Amino acid sequence: MYGDEESVRRILTEHGDTWAVVGLSANQRRAAYGVAAVLQRFGKRIVPVHPKAETVHGEQGYPSLDAVPFDVDVVDVFVNSDLAGAVADEAVAKGAKAVWFQLGVVDEAAYERTRAAGLDMVMDRCPAIEIPRLG
Repeated sequence: MYGDEESVRRILTEHGDTWAVVGLSANQRRAAYGVAAVLQRFGKRIVPVHPKAETVHGEQGYPSLDAVPFDVDVVDVFVNSDLAGAVADEAVAKGAKAVWFQLGVVDEAAYERTRAAGLDMVMDRCPAIEIPRLG
């Protein structure tokens, strides 16, 4: 398990409410779309990050993480594992407090780099599953 329960709780409750969702588009059939809706229901501001820069769930999209013109607290990653490490590095450079790799997204080297940079990180888990469990 990549991310103990304490890290999951901290990311969901203490690291702030602005979540950049990398890979989020207006495609309602994609998991990112539904997860972003759950995050919004639980009070998070979602920031769509996708090459198409689409507006999703009423929030302006951006083509890349570094194009977001304000701070983000958590970077939620919905890209293939082979692309996820670069996104984690961008999250560190952006000054995020935490990185969350979705179910099926695993990059152990990125996990080590991100934790070494002082960020909390969770891999292979879903905040839409975890957040309702907080009570």
